[in-house]
Amino acid sequence: MVNDTKWSLTTRLVHEGERGARTAGTPTSMPIYATATYIHPSAQELDQAFSDGGLVYGRYGNPTVNGFEAAVALLEGGVGAVAFGSGMAALHAAILAAGTPRGATQPSFQHVLAARDMYGTTRTLLHDFFGAQGITTEFVDMSDMEAVRQSFAARQTDVVVLEPISNPLLKLVDLPALIGLCREAGARLVVDNTLPTPLMLRPLTLGADFAVHSATKYLGGHGDVIGGVVVARSRLPLDNVRAYSKLLGAVLGPFDARLLARGVKTLSLRFRQQCASAAVVASWLNEQPQVARVYYPGLPCHPQHDLAQQLFGDCGGAMIAFDLRPAEQKAVFRFMDALELFLPATSLGDIYSLVTYPVIASHRDLTPEQRAGLGIGDGLLRLSIGIEDAADLIADLGAALAKSQLQ
Repeated sequence: MVNDTKWSLTTRLVHEGERGARTAGTPTSMPIYATATYIHPSAQELDQAFSDGGLVYGRYGNPTVNGFEAAVALLEGGVGAVAFGSGMAALHAAILAAGTPRGATQPSFQHVLAARDMYGTTRTLLHDFFGAQGITTEFVDMSDMEAVRQSFAARQTDVVVLEPISNPLLKLVDLPALIGLCREAGARLVVDNTLPTPLMLRPLTLGADFAVHSATKYLGGHGDVIGGVVVARSRLPLDNVRAYSKLLGAVLGPFDARLLARGVKTLSLRFRQQCASAAVVASWLNEQPQVARVYYPGLPCHPQHDLAQQLFGDCGGAMIAFDLRPAEQKAVFRFMDALELFLPATSLGDIYSLVTYPVIASHRDLTPEQRAGLGIGDGLLRLSIGIEDAADLIADLGAALAKSQLQ
């Protein structure tokens, strides 16, 4: 505090109440450190903080953000995590770090192997953004291990990027087998683990190099915050991610970090309910005459059900996709407009149940022929199951299905 006899009232009001002595009690909940900079007792200690990576500037670190990072690192089983302002910023940094050779300070990769079935913006990031820098990307069906082997054999691959459960068709990747191929090829593996969450799958414990999350989704879980996070399996790649975070500046703010940290605390409770309800809803949808096909790894009719059980046990996840009959946009619009509990929001993982139409959302920039090549028809809908009562969700879907059949 400022000496009240030396300075003017105006000056004292600027500083009064700030930087007081620490209290004897420790806050039960992590405080929100809303500060851009940090001071130290002496210039020498400030110099040491710069050298040691201590707290000096908000872009370099924040205690509230650090707390969230520590929780996610524990969740994924990594050596550490770096939080970002969005999932795409996190993925960008992870790919850069994966393409940075050991001991180097900048990326030097030339070729990426990516899953064909992937979030549309991720495809754009790889094809357009990295492509403009001379980095090529080959998209391959990673549910087909032989196709992956052929891709590795055809050329040197530096980085592999995938989603272990694809969006929106919920196709699976045999991650242990793929990790073995990556090791043989000397390629680093970046896994977008947003959809399964570490409660279903922990890629780092299997040998992946990076696990990435759009923390906006299941980690936050309440639809009220945007964020991303990268978790690394070993120290050097983690340091690379941290360096790119400082350089590019897409850091997570402390207020958002606090919301995300709070969400992580209830993740296991929320996700358990979401998965249990999804299994019930998927089974019900599979029996409806207005539904041509249901995509859900927990159903025995899913073509990769055995692999799902190997990877995830009895958990089928909290996402469902299905083809509406008839497969036409006007029927889909009638269905979506008739829903009351399911919210037409372009996201997933919330406590609220959500419905998305990929044709107008995640895959709207693709031509009908391109969507058809991916198996995404005009009747495809994706459901993200929330924590509402499963019987209520089924009642809502049933009423909307009936209205979708009206001419």
